[in-house]
Amino acid sequence: MSTSSSEESANPSPPAQPAAAAAAAAAWPRRRCHDVFWLLVFLLHLLVFGGAFAVCGLNRFGQADRFNIDRFTNLTAAPRVAGSPEPAPAPPPPSLAAEEITPTSELTESYWPYYGAAGAVGAVLAWAWLAAAAGRKDGGRVVMRAAVHSLTAYLAVVSVLCFWGKHFFWGVAFAVGAALHFLYVMSVLDRFPFTMLVLQKAVRMVWELPDVIRIAYAFVLVMLCWMALWSFGVSGIVAFHIPNGGQWWALLIFSVSLFWTGAVLSNTVHVIVSGMVFLVLIHGGQAAASMPPKPLLKSLQYAVTTSFGSICYGSLFTAAIRTMRWEIRGIRSKIGNNECLLCCVDFLFHIVETLVRFFNKYAYVQIAVNGQSFNRSARDAWELFQSTGIEALVAYDCSGAVLLMSTILGGLITGTCTGVWTYFKQSDKAIMVGSTSMLMGMILVGLTVVVVESAVTSIYICYAEDPLLIQRWDPEFFDQMSEALHQRLQYRSSRARQILNSRLDQLPNTSSI
Repeated sequence: MSTSSSEESANPSPPAQPAAAAAAAAAWPRRRCHDVFWLLVFLLHLLVFGGAFAVCGLNRFGQADRFNIDRFTNLTAAPRVAGSPEPAPAPPPPSLAAEEITPTSELTESYWPYYGAAGAVGAVLAWAWLAAAAGRKDGGRVVMRAAVHSLTAYLAVVSVLCFWGKHFFWGVAFAVGAALHFLYVMSVLDRFPFTMLVLQKAVRMVWELPDVIRIAYAFVLVMLCWMALWSFGVSGIVAFHIPNGGQWWALLIFSVSLFWTGAVLSNTVHVIVSGMVFLVLIHGGQAAASMPPKPLLKSLQYAVTTSFGSICYGSLFTAAIRTMRWEIRGIRSKIGNNECLLCCVDFLFHIVETLVRFFNKYAYVQIAVNGQSFNRSARDAWELFQSTGIEALVAYDCSGAVLLMSTILGGLITGTCTGVWTYFKQSDKAIMVGSTSMLMGMILVGLTVVVVESAVTSIYICYAEDPLLIQRWDPEFFDQMSEALHQRLQYRSSRARQILNSRLDQLPNTSSI
């Protein structure tokens, strides 16, 4: 007995874990990294393209062809026949004045100010959009209605400007875009009341969480820092004369890089905000006693560490698949009884629906809450919607398309301001600078628009997980969602019966056999 007592005194038991620390550990379990391969690919992409931006910008910064890269542009010229005399260099065009053909006329700093203006305009529009949408409870409805109704007109105006500047390809492209947007709005016009209701409630949720707005502004600053390096390289490409359309191919590659980087940052904000909104709905408010400590910092920590690989992976494909799905759904709902066209559209529809099962924006909520890989999160979210019937309501909602219209409108305004300024200075580069500036504006505005979109996705996931969470937060909104879900399920059932009866009527009559 005395021996055991002495052993216990020699090896005292460890002190008990404090209750607060135990609660924090239970609320924030340890997570492991997922999709590490895509994280490494993204980081390698940043390293490689960052170096390319620096080289392209420095090549013509303060000195033309600093690294003697111009010699590679002559490799595509026609070969000279052996024994033929060396061709004389072509004289400069008579339309160019002597002072225009100077070594400093085509330098990086000749175009970098245009992109600086594009970054400034895009940042102001991003701030103004979020301030107007989330600054007051009814501001979101006004801003989003303005985006829906003005985008078609703005696309038409840009098309006219392109025709006036004798850029016929771009004029036709923007005219087609205006027509497609008008047709899409007309095809989903009956869905806008419910869409605006969902967006209004999402804006209210963001309005109650001012910390997530500060996160969005912080990521806008991060994106501006990367855009400074990106625009430095792009300015060098614009000043660099590459034959056979080489400039446009280089700008396309650089634009894809910027798009992926912007999508990664945007979806990181999506994960952070989704985690916050989900916790607020689960615990009944940000001030609830059961709320975990420092929820915003923990969401930020998980988003930029263990979940960052999944975000990089999903950012490659999600945006393109979502856009295709919206367009196909809008066309499919207005086909009517044209069986041939319906069969073709249904074939495309099922392909896109299969892709949506593994690539959808609701995966980011599951990533924020459970810390799973992207494909598993997307599959779990879609199976949850399918099993509860919420998928019918999600398909009816056009909030993602409406928010995309706001993003495109912000990009168009940015591109127009920069393109018009460039046109009066160097008209031959106006389209080149304007189109890349438009991408900058879209990415910057998208970083603030995603705050509202993440609130929408979190609301749907919570409604599918437990409808009582929405009822506790807003009983009136719960009743409106339940009624809309009931109507959509009835509509799908009646449409399925109608299609089945029409196909049965086409079968040969076998009653006389």
